[in-house]
Amino acid sequence: MLRAFRSRDLLLMAAFGFAAGLPLPLSGFTLRQWLTEGGVSLAAIGLTANLGLAYTLKFLWSPALDQVRPPAPLRRFGRRRGWLLVIQPLLILACLVLASGDPVRSPVLLLAAGALIAFLSASQDIVIDAWRIETFPEREQGLALAAYVWGYRVALLISGAGAIGLAGAVGWRGSLRMVAGLLGVGVLVTLLVREPAVELRRSAASFAARLREAVVEPFRDFWRRPGAGRILAFVMLFKLGEALAGTMAVPFYRAMGFDRAQVALATGVPGLVASLLGAVFGGVLVVRIGTGRALILTGFVQMASMALYFALAVSGGDTRILLAKVVLENFAEAMADAAFLTYLSSLCSTSFTATQYALLSSLAAVGLRTVGGLSGVLAQALGWTSFYGLTIFAAVPAMVLMLGLVRRFPGEQRLPSTAGG
Repeated sequence: MLRAFRSRDLLLMAAFGFAAGLPLPLSGFTLRQWLTEGGVSLAAIGLTANLGLAYTLKFLWSPALDQVRPPAPLRRFGRRRGWLLVIQPLLILACLVLASGDPVRSPVLLLAAGALIAFLSASQDIVIDAWRIETFPEREQGLALAAYVWGYRVALLISGAGAIGLAGAVGWRGSLRMVAGLLGVGVLVTLLVREPAVELRRSAASFAARLREAVVEPFRDFWRRPGAGRILAFVMLFKLGEALAGTMAVPFYRAMGFDRAQVALATGVPGLVASLLGAVFGGVLVVRIGTGRALILTGFVQMASMALYFALAVSGGDTRILLAKVVLENFAEAMADAAFLTYLSSLCSTSFTATQYALLSSLAAVGLRTVGGLSGVLAQALGWTSFYGLTIFAAVPAMVLMLGLVRRFPGEQRLPSTAGG
């Protein structure tokens, strides 16, 4: 019976991954494609990376979602499910608002809707991550993350390449409305899952004491562990190269002469297959060689994938190089994500899992939401060839930090953690 429940939970975890992945391109890749076709400047497109600051700052309101009960009408669903049933309908509405905009006549509306989608999506991520950590025992977290990544990657294909390709047939508004309809899957999954058997702790202490317990203690607990400063620096820098390269991918493809159909074809099924294989391979690496060593290996593979951006720029728009770049990049990113998410989960103390995971995953997005916003300015100043030459080496600082961590803590499947308090 337990095994059957776990199989069901893994399927629902994959469905939650699908619901979490759908909104991401709507404030990123897909939105940039629409803005690029509308003739918006490179500098403005680069700044769309800042729309997703919510993913970086979500640790600020994660204690509220962790400790506060949902609105009274939804409390019967429990703390996790109740908050999801607040967030998910609002996410659908925000997507419909985005679909009503236009990059020429109402660019401000598009940017505002993109920012709202990012905020609601980040909030949904907080609750889904908490549900995962509380639902699956530690030994099954790797399986849960693998299921999540599979669902997430399929969703990215649909709301990324799928939405872009569909826009050619039904227009941008029709395409985005269909994505809004698919977001309803999240509501259905929330109604199907079981609420984790974790009670909300109540204290008779003062409000200040409760606030300190919910907000201050998770961060103090993390900072006490050995190597905390190096770990945080690594987390912030690991995705830097990907942030710089990916933010400018859409206008880069257009500058290389690729049309919407070519981009959708290259980033579609080949990209999805590469992502799914990468997620599996990353999970196997973690089991076989440990999280730290897997992160080093996948980090260097990510650096190698950046070299194909450079090769594509030098080629002047070779379709074969485009396909190779997309396949290797998706494989490398998914492989690295499997190791990286496992690493972030392993760093969380059991007393503060949701808040600490929100903090760590927020810091992981710092490069994309800050330095990534300058990518348009850098691309304009350097030119495509020099810009993508720079991105190859952007991950070097993170690799140096991880090598130092593995050397300092040899033989560890998990790097230093105070799990369990």
